[in-house]
Amino acid sequence: MDFIDISMTIEPGMVGWPGDAPVHIDKTQELAAGGPYNLSRITMSLHAGTHMDAPLHFMEEGLSIAGMPLDATVGPARVIEIDDPESIKRSELEAHGITGGERILFKTVNSKRLWPIESFSEDFVYISADAARYLADLHPLCIGIDYLSVGGFIKDAEATHRTLLEAGAWIIEGLDLSRVTPGNYVLICLPLKVERGDGAPARAILKPLP
Repeated sequence: MDFIDISMTIEPGMVGWPGDAPVHIDKTQELAAGGPYNLSRITMSLHAGTHMDAPLHFMEEGLSIAGMPLDATVGPARVIEIDDPESIKRSELEAHGITGGERILFKTVNSKRLWPIESFSEDFVYISADAARYLADLHPLCIGIDYLSVGGFIKDAEATHRTLLEAGAWIIEGLDLSRVTPGNYVLICLPLKVERGDGAPARAILKPLP
């Protein structure tokens, strides 16, 4: 079916946001140890690896991830390649003719430059606050990016998140777009349905459109 998996594999030791709970996977039953079956337990941040942010992440009365409408992240989507090595800026976005109600995934140098690095990188490409305001005015269904945050580590972290979430955009973070070319796709991205979840891990795939 030519589906492209754009999700990170969840595993112990994977890169995570500083201060977030690391991923731990423990065996509670093992066939090799004489148990009746294999059984594992996982502990992790809801924002580990490929994940989604709910409005509740930055808005006390915002919707939780369990309240996400499915069509926000299932349907036609566009992958836009960003040239700027520092941040996604309004001037570059204007050239792509983004229209209202789109699902937009941003491919930056993060996918090839940062994901192979096992430690967290503070200088990832993020969406500037000004670009977030530009996108918010277009009311996209969802916005995705190829590192752990749509906002920067040092700059525009809260402003970018709040601007997009308050505009009704659902946020996908931690995408791996290294094998994806810019263009039109069908996106399927479904987060775990966590009650009062401020986010949740997600499996995201793309299928190229003719």
